[in-house]
Amino acid sequence: MKTTTLFWLRLDLRLADNPALAAAVARGGAVIPVFIWSPEEEGAWSSGGASNWWLHQSLAALDASLRALGSRLVIRRGPALETLQALIQATGASAVFWNRRYEPAIIARDAKVKETLRADGIKLESCNGALLHEPWVIRNQSDKPFQVFTPFWKNCLTQPDPEPPLAAPKTIPAPEQWPQSLALDALELEPKIKWAEGFRPVWQPGEAGAAAALQRFLTAAFTDYSERRNRPDVVGTSRLSPHLHFGEISPRQIWHGVQRLAAKRGLSTAAWRSSQFLAEVGWREFAHHLLYHFPHTPAEPLRADFKRFPWRENAAQLRAWQRGQTGFPIVDAGMRELWTTGWMHNRVRMIVASFLVKDLMISWRAGAAWFWDTLVDADLAQNTLGWQWTAGCGADAAPYFRVFNPTSQGEKFDPNGDYVRRWCPELARLPAEWIHQPHAAPQEILRVAGVELGRNYPHPMVDHGKAREAALAAFAQLKAPPKA
Repeated sequence: MKTTTLFWLRLDLRLADNPALAAAVARGGAVIPVFIWSPEEEGAWSSGGASNWWLHQSLAALDASLRALGSRLVIRRGPALETLQALIQATGASAVFWNRRYEPAIIARDAKVKETLRADGIKLESCNGALLHEPWVIRNQSDKPFQVFTPFWKNCLTQPDPEPPLAAPKTIPAPEQWPQSLALDALELEPKIKWAEGFRPVWQPGEAGAAAALQRFLTAAFTDYSERRNRPDVVGTSRLSPHLHFGEISPRQIWHGVQRLAAKRGLSTAAWRSSQFLAEVGWREFAHHLLYHFPHTPAEPLRADFKRFPWRENAAQLRAWQRGQTGFPIVDAGMRELWTTGWMHNRVRMIVASFLVKDLMISWRAGAAWFWDTLVDADLAQNTLGWQWTAGCGADAAPYFRVFNPTSQGEKFDPNGDYVRRWCPELARLPAEWIHQPHAAPQEILRVAGVELGRNYPHPMVDHGKAREAALAAFAQLKAPPKA
């Protein structure tokens, strides 16, 4: 009987540098690529609407790539264990290979899968296809997990360099008979409303799109990354985050891509290894390190004293923030970019997050939930790290007294107002001097620009100075001993 291996795809939707796929092919015999849609097993953090749109496109691209190699993608829906057992029975498969994930619910699910299938005599192999270093490998001098990024990344850089990426297989042996598969449309991943129309012109989901995005960045933006990465008005970042989340590209492909570019341009090893761009890859590693070691953090603050922070509930203010109607142009531009494209520049993410948790004092959990549903790159580890960092309740968190001023942030990082003009067209005719503070502009300037505050653009929903004082007072209370 022909040896058959199930290659269980998860967030590793690529053929190149896919350790589990390479191991399955090397085992010999037929390989059946399988994707199992089981959002119920991910609990409260099953993927949101924007991520589901991306997943649909990525699975379609992957299936096309598999068919070019004489294979195909088998799609099933249901609990992973029962689905794998049914596939094993239908195909006679004697092994299941996959790449690891690090979300708490998935770790628990996978442990049950391993225990049950191993007891049934099935060969199992899980691989690291998502990180440069496993979360349990990087430890501090006390043999504990890191909670500060800089020493964490320094430790990572002392580790052996990642192995060169694996080549995509030239062929994937097919089974004599393919098991039944759902049509991709049956998963109903695409939004039922016309929300994603703005996504399509911006993104190319899939492995080819990831490779093209990396090449564009290395060619055009890597050299100036440190100077331009905080500017939302220019193309200065890689925009690789959704490709990384869905595993359409691996971090070691990025690492070695940077290394090749450095060699071509004569950069020293120390220069490219200490580059700001690779440090951003390091922040991704750090986020997964934290999620693995502190699995409660998607729902609870890492710093326990923040459990008693007096967060406010204000549905109207939350809705205004979500819709980009706060009266602070850089915040509104960011929230509208997010809704339209499924993405937001990282500097602007920090600004809008600070505004929610510190100007409005609405919990970081509400912000994390909105990002989770609207970001194409929604990643549990990074979403949790980012929101807890801004709120001051997580690892390596921003000091509680750091409250971003949305006006000065806009003036600093969007100095000509080009970003605001793009996403807040009602302000487009304002001169750069006033575009980040229309509420302070002279009436004649507003009239000439066609801006009517309170009619076609809102007044600021809070006084930032007073909101900052209130936030600092609330944060200061955390230093006082809790009441009995």
